[in-house]
Amino acid sequence: MTGTATQTPTTARLPYMTRSRLGVALLFLMNGFMMGSWAPMIPEFAKRFALSESTLGLVILVYGLGSLSFMPIAGSQIGRLGSRTVTLTVALIMVPTLLLITLANSLWAGVIAVFLFGGLTGAMDVAMNANAVVVERSMRRAIMSSCHAFWSLGGLIGAGLGGLLITKTGIYGHAIAVTIIAAALLAVAWPRVQVDRPHPEEERPKGGLPMTPLPWIIGIMALFSMIPEGAILDWGALYLRNELGASITLSGFGFAAFSLTMAIMRFAGDLVRDRFGAVRTLQFCSTISIVGLLIAGFAPNAFIAITGFAIAGIGISNMVPIAFSAAGNMPGMAPGIALSVVTTMGYSGILVAPSAIGFIAEHTGLAAVFIGLPVLHLVVLSLSRLARHADGASAH
Repeated sequence: MTGTATQTPTTARLPYMTRSRLGVALLFLMNGFMMGSWAPMIPEFAKRFALSESTLGLVILVYGLGSLSFMPIAGSQIGRLGSRTVTLTVALIMVPTLLLITLANSLWAGVIAVFLFGGLTGAMDVAMNANAVVVERSMRRAIMSSCHAFWSLGGLIGAGLGGLLITKTGIYGHAIAVTIIAAALLAVAWPRVQVDRPHPEEERPKGGLPMTPLPWIIGIMALFSMIPEGAILDWGALYLRNELGASITLSGFGFAAFSLTMAIMRFAGDLVRDRFGAVRTLQFCSTISIVGLLIAGFAPNAFIAITGFAIAGIGISNMVPIAFSAAGNMPGMAPGIALSVVTTMGYSGILVAPSAIGFIAEHTGLAAVFIGLPVLHLVVLSLSRLARHADGASAH
């Protein structure tokens, strides 16, 4: 990496896995596990309350609105209290939320529980990414891709186990098991999460938003990278089950296959970027994701669609970490300012945009949606030169 040869012993990188890195990795794993566990619950939730695809789209929109409502609150509290305090507090409250969704005996109760789950998921996402930046700086080593790999691994475990647990133990047994596993992960992570100082005086531009276009353009890259990820999370199981005739168990494997390949590639992501550079890595990733999404959309059966989701996972894997690194290393701008814009825009893609897919799918079917999504990654491909800012991370 750049600058390695000139580092003094006082600035040498720490070992690959430290106590604080393990702590933040477990938080990403827990958050991904909760998100992955939600995916196979969605068809059951829709069936329980007899929801059409458009109505289910509104419920998913509520999830996204909850997350986007809580994200800026978490951001402001990180400055006041530090990322460790905010992350652990939010994670503790989040643990029983899937159980609350399962226990809901009316649509309104379910919608409120979904809003809370979405809000806490988003708040934890902002806080644990902030803590990952703190750990990255203390280690003088890029860790963002591998942190997101642990999130993907959690999604794989949650989605893979979800269909099986629902089939074997029912929705209540599944919800109880998820709650216990999430609580155990948090308990192990708790003492290991790195302490950071509050920074209420952090410099911000007037109005709190950057006036230059670059962070907003990189935010569009993050947004268009994450919309297909949200589509696979929220609609992949329903597509496999309703349009390709998959069983409940098999339908959970769509997001699981996507999460598996994404986790593997994210564990390798930091090394790949160091070898080939952020621009070439992003160009490769966006091209592969386009191929995978087209295979999923044109698939004649569930197995080929799952293969397409797996290929898409290879591509999407490092698109978002590269966008986040580019934001955090933007020249002439405090990292927190650009990063707050890019993360909020990016996560709106995974949280809010999939709700619109329900309305589109009711008229076109989900296959057409997955065929159309690659257009977004063509835009990312056209903007890929902006990823050169991410290479600045290797110099820290």
